[in-house]
Amino acid sequence: MLVAGEPSGDQLASELVHALRATCPHGTPKFFGAGGPRLAGVGVECLLDLTQHALIGLPTLGEYFKFRGFRDQLIHLAEERKPDVFIGVDYFGFNSRLAEAILKNGSPSNPPRIVQFVSPQVWASRPRRAHRMESTHDLLLSILPFEQTWYQQQAPGLAVEFVGHPMVDRHNLDLGAGSANNTTPQPMSPESQVVLLLPGSRRGEIARHAPVLLEAATLIAARIPEARFRVIVPNQDLASLVEPMLPQLPQITLQLGGLNEALPSAALALASTGTVTLECAWFGVPFIALYKTSWMTYQIGKRIIAVKHLAMPNLLAGKTVAPEFIQDQATPANLAAEAIAILIDPERQRRMKVELKAVVSTLGSPGAVTRAASAIWRLLQPPSQASTGRITSP
Repeated sequence: MLVAGEPSGDQLASELVHALRATCPHGTPKFFGAGGPRLAGVGVECLLDLTQHALIGLPTLGEYFKFRGFRDQLIHLAEERKPDVFIGVDYFGFNSRLAEAILKNGSPSNPPRIVQFVSPQVWASRPRRAHRMESTHDLLLSILPFEQTWYQQQAPGLAVEFVGHPMVDRHNLDLGAGSANNTTPQPMSPESQVVLLLPGSRRGEIARHAPVLLEAATLIAARIPEARFRVIVPNQDLASLVEPMLPQLPQITLQLGGLNEALPSAALALASTGTVTLECAWFGVPFIALYKTSWMTYQIGKRIIAVKHLAMPNLLAGKTVAPEFIQDQATPANLAAEAIAILIDPERQRRMKVELKAVVSTLGSPGAVTRAASAIWRLLQPPSQASTGRITSP
């Protein structure tokens, strides 16, 4: 049983299913659960498309009851099907509660094994959740290099394996020849001064980030007329939200998908914090990160978040490689001023590219989902056959 709740998790879950099928030691595995179009597209029987309901910030009362209904449906499904293993793919807030309920309502003599693929960011806030995982989860598959050591110190009873980052396989690039290795700043020209505007992949992110990014682009265009801007969103639903916001400027266009094709030729990206900043790092694209949420969510978050950075490349580097503008600091004027400063400074571009390359080198070798699948199959082996060691870091 697999459950993925956001587009990125849906993609990762579909990749994992491919790997589980390819490495299955015997028989043909059967998959069911909840996800999105990618998971359904690889033949998984999906009861729900959770990717249509992704949230940002705290849920409203109506959203709370909606998701509780989704959880009840999946609990009932697990009771009927009795899976050997439950795999939560990212989406930890929902998946952790679902896993606990499945264990509580299932057979005490034959409970499913519980796996979480992609660690929740407990190292950033609320570390006590790691201790809860010790009592419910059989295996945590980590995609970030520092997490295994953190868990060994904070929750030694939880089995954690660093399998590497799936992005390495998706791009299938040699770091010795790929864009991440190109540290030469691009010359000023209409062709090279492409600035990507990446507001996010959820409706709430679009509503808060897109107006700020578009106004910032207008300010940048006034200072650097040769700059061209592409607003990239992953699907038509989000594109329909952005389209009415577009200013009447020929330099700004809206693009549906194609981020990986656009990144290699970009001079700069203005991006919401999240996985997309790691995509920028992979392609060696200097970026500026922003994040805005509701007032209440921000007030709670700033009191419990223990890390200094929100953008993943900065977290992995342990320093500010790329500027971050959070909440009230994420203004069009601040973003535009920083973007202009980077675009007119080739040496700063070069330094950022060098530091982003160093970040990418920590993400592990190709084969992340294959290692994840192998770890899951070992977990399901009879005790007499199961390996007792953890996978060494790739």
